[in-house]
Formats: sequence, C-alpha cells, structure tokens
Amino acid sequence: MQDSKLKLPSDEPEQLLVKSQDTTNPEFGIDPEKRDIETLLQYGVINLDKPSGPTSHEVVTWVRKILGISNAGHGGTLDPRVTGVLPCGLGKATRVLSALLTAGKEYVGVMYLHSPELQNKIESIFKIFTDKLYQRPPIKSSVARKLRIREIYYSKVLEVNENRILFRLGCEAGTYVRKFCFDIGEALCSGAHLTELRRTKVGKFNEKTNLITLQNLKDAFTIYQEEGNEYYLRKIIFPIEKMVEHMPKIFVRDTAVDALCHGADLAAAGVCYIDARIKIGTLISLMTLKKELIGFGIAKKNALDILKSKSKIMVKTTKVFMERGLYPRWNKNK
Repeated sequence: MQDSKLKLPSDEPEQLLVKSQDTTNPEFGIDPEKRDIETLLQYGVINLDKPSGPTSHEVVTWVRKILGISNAGHGGTLDPRVTGVLPCGLGKATRVLSALLTAGKEYVGVMYLHSPELQNKIESIFKIFTDKLYQRPPIKSSVARKLRIREIYYSKVLEVNENRILFRLGCEAGTYVRKFCFDIGEALCSGAHLTELRRTKVGKFNEKTNLITLQNLKDAFTIYQEEGNEYYLRKIIFPIEKMVEHMPKIFVRDTAVDALCHGADLAAAGVCYIDARIKIGTLISLMTLKKELIGFGIAKKNALDILKSKSKIMVKTTKVFMERGLYPRWNKNK
C-alpha cells in the first residue's frame, strides 16, 4: 500500500469558493460523460499501458491506426524499454496534453549498486535527493543538454536485495530517472545504474484508472465497429476534462462561455466558482457549469480578490478548446 505522505501536485484537493450561484441551460453544451463516441474520438484521452520495446511515438501511431483517427499524441515520452502509464490524447485533445506538465509523475524502478551498501545509508541518501535537483539531459536525449532544475516530490526505498534497490519516485515532468540513479550512486561512492523502470502515475492517470493495453483498445473498437456496442469503448475513452482534473479551475456562467470561446478574457461578472488555490499568475482551467473544458487562462488576481471583485478582468485567456457556437451569445437572451 502506498504511503499517504507521498503526494504529487495532482494530489492536492480542489477547494471551491462560491462567488455567485447560477443554473445552466440544458439546451446548450453537454455533460462530458454524455458525449457520443464520435465526439470522444476527437475530444478524448485513453490511459495506455505502454509495453517494453516500442518508442512512445510508435505506440501513439498504433493508437491512431486502430481508431482510424488523423491525430493522437502522448503525455510524456517513455524510453523504449520503460513500461507503464502513457496518457494518449485523441484528435483535438492533443492540444490539452500540456496540462499534464504540471501534474507530476511517479515511477517504480530497480537500481543496481556497483558495490553493496547498508540500507540505512541508502535511505539517508534518498532523503537528501528529495528536493529541487540540477540535471543535465543525457547525450542520448531529444532535448538540448542544458543544465536545468527538476523537483523530486518524494523518493522512497521500498526494498533492498543485495545490490538491487526497489524504489518509488515522484517527480516533476522532464526528470531523467536514469540520471537520478547515477547521482545516487555517486553520492554513495559505489556507483549505480537503472535496470528496470515503470511509470505508475501521470497526474490523475494511474494503474487503477482503466489502464489498458493496445490489444484492449483494438478489441473494444472492433466490437464497436462490428456490433455497434459502445460499452467497452466508453469504459476506456475518458472525456478531455480528465487531463485537467488536477488543475485549479474557475467555473463560469453560461452567458460568459461564448465570449471566452472567441478569445475574450474573463471578467468578474462571469465567475461562479473559484478554486481557493489560485494565485496571481496561476495557470487555470476555465470550465462551464456542466464541467466542460472551455480553455486555459492566467489568473490576474488571487482567489480571494476574484471572490470580492465586482468588475475588471480576472483571467487572461491563453488557449481555447471549446468550439464556438455551443453556447449563445450573451445578448441573445436579452
């Protein structure tokens, strides 16, 4: 059982404050859980269990071919030999995958020490490496080898068996676990390298969240095509909103939605509910009262100031995902 103290940023609970209450018109928009399959294939995400061997890019290509869609993407590259959680955005949902960069990731791996060490010494070094660390990407990497800082949220030794260490690591996106193991070995003065690795969490996606194989996906889609049975496909395709479950949110009234879809910034009058975690500069999700994702924005005020404000712009809209025209223009009801 996982230690309750081992938390990623995505594990922080939502804390909604009520600025104003309003109802939502059922004639406009739709509950994300009630979208039809064709819409989910363009605005959905799957929690794929990447096998050892292929690259993340190859796996996504197979997903695209299985579902017969023109576009798909993944939420964080895994090396060919690494297995585990690989969220795959479908169709236009690929634009939302950037939300997972702030969610945090968890891995379980096996590290091999080049010479044996006492367990209490190993555990003490792991504690030291739980903080913000400097890392330079390895030579074989897809990014520039510039020194950068990555945060380790937690690192825990699960078991020591002779020279092998089973460990759990919670870290910021872009952390190189192989480099982490190398640095642990250097600190122990024994040397170490990574031998096995599995990703167990990406934000709210984990091994218990309908994690599926490529074969599961193929079977579910074949049943849908040949029998018209949506049950299995619905069980494995999440609405696009799954990718922003961890993000601070502002829920807006129906009359503000269409303006936001046209790129307008969010004014105080359009706000209904606010996440108490919001600070100036926070990246937030703009949501309808039906819990549909509208887009992303940058908060211009903190949560309490938004709660008290009666006018002015509260959020600068940066990305819009919802199609225009799903909600009426504000003046059509006047």
